Amino acid sequence: MTLDETHGADASSWVQGADGHPDFPVQNLPLGLFSDGDSGPRAGVAIGDMVFDLAGWLSACDDEADRLVAGLCFDRLNDLLAAGPQLRAMLRRRLFALFTDPLRRAEAEPFLVPAGEAQMHLPCEVRDYTDFYAGIHHASKVGRLFRPDSPLLPNYRHLPIGYHGRSSSVVVSGTPVERPHGQLPGADGPRFGPTERLDHEFELAIWVGTPNVLGSPVSIGSAASHIAGFGLLNDWSARDIQAWEYQPLGPFLAKSFATSVSPWIVTPEALLPFRCPAFPRAGDDPQPLAYLLDRQDQESGGLALTLETFLQTAFMREKGLPPHRISIASARHLWWTPAQLLAHHTSNGCNLRAGDLLGTGTISGPEVGSEGSMLELTEGGARPLDLPGGERRTFLEAGDRITLKASASRAGHATIGLGTCTGEIIG
Repeated sequence: MTLDETHGADASSWVQGADGHPDFPVQNLPLGLFSDGDSGPRAGVAIGDMVFDLAGWLSACDDEADRLVAGLCFDRLNDLLAAGPQLRAMLRRRLFALFTDPLRRAEAEPFLVPAGEAQMHLPCEVRDYTDFYAGIHHASKVGRLFRPDSPLLPNYRHLPIGYHGRSSSVVVSGTPVERPHGQLPGADGPRFGPTERLDHEFELAIWVGTPNVLGSPVSIGSAASHIAGFGLLNDWSARDIQAWEYQPLGPFLAKSFATSVSPWIVTPEALLPFRCPAFPRAGDDPQPLAYLLDRQDQESGGLALTLETFLQTAFMREKGLPPHRISIASARHLWWTPAQLLAHHTSNGCNLRAGDLLGTGTISGPEVGSEGSMLELTEGGARPLDLPGGERRTFLEAGDRITLKASASRAGHATIGLGTCTGEIIG
């Protein structure tokens, strides 16, 4: 991938509200699945405060090839993502030309839907979901709560740690989150009841595009080409249930009750100006093994994204108080790059399919206030958060609404964002 006219900071769109939009200027053009009125789910593109009906536009084109591509754009985006980076880049350039040429306004305007009138859906049928643990500062801070003398286990710096999550409970942003029940540890043995330590986790979503064949690992040099895009992911966690059940096999009911993802898939092409080097390793840190080491990935495999977490309680909404930012961090703090996560996932011959979802793991920074979960922010509940209006929180309560945001900025380029991922706790 190389920078081209679609990344031009001076590019202007005739779509009202697109220029200077904090998330979706014409330099972004993320893919999503939406419906409106009586029409079923179909592919759309975010542009300013509008959703462009990509499926409808392609279906109306005279070219037979366009109509064939349109066939990949209904019900789910798995097949569109599977078509690979060349088709994705071609669509991006065509859409950019369409939205920047005022003479083509009449062609495109009938397919624009106000975002407020579009119902967003999960972009893909999520067949498999894997959650990693690639945020080293999160792993260190959580580990320090339980193992002060040895916060990181010996294998952490050598391989991407992950577990297979529950794809059936992956939900789109805005879906309410029911408080889960489970076994809770106690001095007299476990009891069954609702979690008392409900938490959020700020992660990036990685959407798989081009699949690989069972038994055929994806090399680190080609792994990036198998990634179709990125989004936001909230890995909701019941910390008390997790503490009791995770030994010896890892997370189970504490994680499988809900995972929220943002509706828009921001493509690697859109994020090209915001790539950065992989996490810098100290001289005494182990270097990645050969199957995880690629020069280009080390130079530009990271993502320079600013990550913000907001909390708004029911009381705050009642009093007209806006969401309160409780954390700000950077995706630069991922110990492993997205390509390394995908390459490691397939290194044993595991086959990934288009629409598979990978979570990076919680991303935190080293500074106070950069923690990506309540567990870290409150030091396991020992240091409550003070909120506007006089409330305090150790973990999440009924009516609490968590919103994740991410943006990418760089001198000489338009700022783009990943949209939002929101979930409100019920019960």
